Amino acid sequence: MAPETPKMKSAIFVGTAHPYRGGLSFFNEMLARFFHWRGIRSKIFTFSLQYPSFLFPGKTQYSDSPMPTDLSIERCVNTVNPLNWLRVGRRIRKECPDALIIRYWLPLMAPCFGTLCRIARGNGHTRVLALLDNVIPHEHRLFDRLFTRYFVGGVDGFIYMSDQVKSDLEQFTTTKPALFAPHPLFDVYGERLDREAACRKLELHPKLRYSLFFGYVRDYKGLDLLLEAWAWLKNRGELGDRRLLVAGEYYRNKEKYLALIRQNGLEEAVCIIDRFIPDQEVRYYFSASDLVIQPYKTATQSGVTQVAYHFEVPMIVTRVGGLSEIVPHGKVGYVVETDPQAIARAVEQFYSDNKAEEFRRNIAVEKKRFSWSSMVDRFEELYQLVEKKE
Repeated sequence: MAPETPKMKSAIFVGTAHPYRGGLSFFNEMLARFFHWRGIRSKIFTFSLQYPSFLFPGKTQYSDSPMPTDLSIERCVNTVNPLNWLRVGRRIRKECPDALIIRYWLPLMAPCFGTLCRIARGNGHTRVLALLDNVIPHEHRLFDRLFTRYFVGGVDGFIYMSDQVKSDLEQFTTTKPALFAPHPLFDVYGERLDREAACRKLELHPKLRYSLFFGYVRDYKGLDLLLEAWAWLKNRGELGDRRLLVAGEYYRNKEKYLALIRQNGLEEAVCIIDRFIPDQEVRYYFSASDLVIQPYKTATQSGVTQVAYHFEVPMIVTRVGGLSEIVPHGKVGYVVETDPQAIARAVEQFYSDNKAEEFRRNIAVEKKRFSWSSMVDRFEELYQLVEKKE
């Protein structure tokens, strides 16, 4: 009888966590919790320096919330200091966890992560698993492919969250184990509120109907397409009581979007909240909105979609990356082409066909497949595959 494959009992995560803010931090912390609840000893090594401030286009990288008390989080990884990579890599190799789990989303991190992987594996015991947000980033840089190739070479197995990411990964390897796990729900933001109460909290008029563009405003997310869609509706006289709510911090080119609003006379039709939305306020924006619209020009998967699922808000997404895998067309929302008129027609169809309640009922069923426990299951399965391969 063949010996039983050992189970994962300990893991070190390397990635964004407190005191850094945003969806990546929340995701990594939740995943570490579920590993711990599964009986897998877990800790997170986050960044003493994530990337230099001049490379960060937002106002701040840091959260003002308190440190989680139920997690072991240590700031020890400096992504631009090779001496630090050697020191942290040797520490991981010495601690000898069953798994080193790297969260990979940006090739800029690849020299650091790839070095940590190679040193950690030197103990002959630790298996390196990567959770992939992107393999090829939305905004390309000169050394992306070279850096990513170096990182992929140091990893034993991969978890991907969309077929687009799998396809990108296959440009670098087709021989290493890779498993699909959908992005779990972002369910830390509390329960949905009464719509009118949410509108009052945000000082919005409750008799108006809001569609939400949420999160960091970056060029690839297509806010310009959405503003052009809103202008198309306005010019056809179909805007009525509908308003667009844009809630999130601009990474760059804010003036481009403001110019579009002015040029199309949309000042009264678009509400802009130009700041990072803290966790405790997220539910107000989703509770006040009839629709969440993601007019992305490129995508893999999106945490915003999973927040919409949590609050059971119907969605309009563009047919890019993995968004159409997560949003079944005509069931929980609409999947459209990256075209302003296509986006506008979907908005019009949603209201004219009175789809809100039907879509919400379907979302309540559909969202059950996006669980954190399922994500942990896939990591345990991947670890077993890697162990058997060894």
